[in-house]
Amino acid sequence: MAMSNEYGRALRSVANTGGIPADAKALNALLYQSERKLLSEAGLPRREWFKHQIYASGFYTGYGVKTLPGARETIEQKNWAEAAEQVKVISRNLDTMSSQIEAAARRLREQ
Repeated sequence: MAMSNEYGRALRSVANTGGIPADAKALNALLYQSERKLLSEAGLPRREWFKHQIYASGFYTGYGVKTLPGARETIEQKNWAEAAEQVKVISRNLDTMSSQIEAAARRLREQ
């Protein structure tokens, strides 16, 4: 949440001065590419074709969406070792996304 607050403050600051980011195209690229940071090349356990770490169709529920599926499903199956690894994967993805949004906030503050 802190990353979105930081970006929001930077955006309001630019908006209050009536400015438009000098390189709006680069800023937009940072933002739209930020969700891609939630993908894992390895995919989900037993479903390597699902790359997104925040949501995916459930392994046991068909098309019913599961949030944080890598961790959630392994916890539901009481596979603690794999759950611990999946929590690390999700954490790394969230940290990477956070860094991307922080880079966008820095770009705004430099205006």
